[in-house]
Amino acid sequence: MMKKVDLRVKRTHKMIIEAFIRLVEERGYDDLTVQEIADEAMINRATFYAHFKNKQDLYDSIFHLTMNVFVSVLDPDQIVKGNRLKLKQVEFVLTNIYQQIKENKVFFITILESSDDQRLRKQIQAILEVQYAHIFSRLKITENDLEVPIDFIIEYITSIFFATLHWWITADTTMDANSLAKLVIKLVGNGHLTVLGIEVDH
Repeated sequence: MMKKVDLRVKRTHKMIIEAFIRLVEERGYDDLTVQEIADEAMINRATFYAHFKNKQDLYDSIFHLTMNVFVSVLDPDQIVKGNRLKLKQVEFVLTNIYQQIKENKVFFITILESSDDQRLRKQIQAILEVQYAHIFSRLKITENDLEVPIDFIIEYITSIFFATLHWWITADTTMDANSLAKLVIKLVGNGHLTVLGIEVDH
């Protein structure tokens, strides 16, 4: 019996999230009410509140799901060997991220065009700093005898990622996820990473 209840709870949870994303796509986030989300998910308000405290809580839970996508694919063990970056693997990882973003395009546009853009950037930068600390700590990057701060590099890489991502999901382009991944790697990998002292395996 417990299994059945769990499945029903999961299904309802999923229906609320999907209803919310559909409504955000049609109407935007700001004017949405809990009642409208409940109606769209074909549940009553009490059921909504059994899953989420309010609209912000629902938004936050999707935001965390989104972050988990990044955390799972930014695993350094997959893409780094010693001081070498495995470009083929980076391409695979980036393609995976872009593909998942494309499938949840509306939600990402909502985030990227709101103040939460900064929140997402900051969290991704924190992931990079924590997960890649052992690589960055080995790099002593100097430019004209001036040591380049690690947080500058992370800010720089995430800025390129977000700028290209925003273009891709808002522009009228037929470029697929893999082509975008290859383009970003070409932009960042060929010049910038080698300047930073990161060896690249093509």
